[in-house]
Amino acid sequence: MKSESGVEISRIGLGCVTFGREIDEAQSFRVLDAATSRGITLLDTAEGYGGGQAEAYRTQAGLGRGLSATAEMHSSEKILGRWLRQSGLRDRVVLQTKVARNFTREHVREALDASLDRLQTSYVDFYLMHSFDPATPLEVAMEAMSETVASGKARSVGCSNFNIAQLREAESLARRGGLAPLRMLQPVYNLVRREIESEVLPFCREHQIATMTYSPLGAGFLSGKYRAGGQVPAGARFDLIPGHADEYYSERNFAVVERLRLLSERTGMPMVRLAMGWALAQPIDGVLIGARNEGHLDNALEALHHPLAPEVVAEMSAWT
Repeated sequence: MKSESGVEISRIGLGCVTFGREIDEAQSFRVLDAATSRGITLLDTAEGYGGGQAEAYRTQAGLGRGLSATAEMHSSEKILGRWLRQSGLRDRVVLQTKVARNFTREHVREALDASLDRLQTSYVDFYLMHSFDPATPLEVAMEAMSETVASGKARSVGCSNFNIAQLREAESLARRGGLAPLRMLQPVYNLVRREIESEVLPFCREHQIATMTYSPLGAGFLSGKYRAGGQVPAGARFDLIPGHADEYYSERNFAVVERLRLLSERTGMPMVRLAMGWALAQPIDGVLIGARNEGHLDNALEALHHPLAPEVVAEMSAWT
């Protein structure tokens, strides 16, 4: 699959949410260098990703100061922008960022300009609505997003975390109004979060909306590092963003993790390798991974280049 700029979109994309939040700039640069040298072309970020935002979240939630690598606001876009300037690789990557909320024309225009300034580029390949905003009528939002394409500052638009009803309405509005259609959907999808399978994935295939899913390891939940009633490891995703526990902690999900642990022992494959392999075996266009080091890249690329046996995928799919 190619972007509108003609760059091939890699099946594994690098989620840059860790930049400034979990790893510092020097380590972020090393991860970016390693990813692009190994064929990863899609780089995903958002205006809302940053060490400063993570610290603000913890403060508002009364959790005290966290362990973010920096308190810089919008650190993901800023670090990525500095790397793009230094590396000179802008024309060889597919750049995707997101606007958080308030999808009016004026705000979307201002938000995109601010993101482009932080990213040190004149355009992004994909500009996404980060989640559905009930305060902005979807028709207004679609008109605003379409304007970014007309301006040349975004090559295509899309959304993250939309449900099937919202996707259908967006597609209808674009078709009836002659607006830029959604070309990218970024939903959560993994072995225990499979809500998109029944309706969302078929709809996207029918309407040529690429699906680049995120959280294939459930923010680390499928690695087995979390235990029901146990202490959350310091610095882990669930420590930085405690809300993840609300999404994943359930008797059913912990039962899947235990099955994954037993399968790992039986096959000799790490749990994360199995979980990643399962995600890549599904009918999606690609998977976003958030990497703190090169080893995280290696796991994903190993799963891509050495797919799981069909019988293993079928066994895992039957768990939920």
